[in-house]
Amino acid sequence: MKNPNRDTISHLEELPNVGKAMANILRLSGIDQSAQLVGKEALDLYDNLCITAGKSYDPCVIDVFMSVIHFMESGEPLPWWAFTDARKKRTL
Repeated sequence: MKNPNRDTISHLEELPNVGKAMANILRLSGIDQSAQLVGKEALDLYDNLCITAGKSYDPCVIDVFMSVIHFMESGEPLPWWAFTDARKKRTL
């Protein structure tokens, strides 16, 4: 995994674990710039996404949200699956 610099990211696709499809999902959930992730809650973003889209998404999307929030809040870039256990504990 690349080690992106959170201070120089200008496109959502530059975030760890984010490609074109996930960038579109972030935009649909109300995130247009990476800096907007700071202070956000992954579950709130997911709920907003599902309401906006009118459908449910795979819960792994929450893991990606958790990973990019973690990264933007000064964490190291980690694979999205590193957050699966934490998500499962929060959503049970």
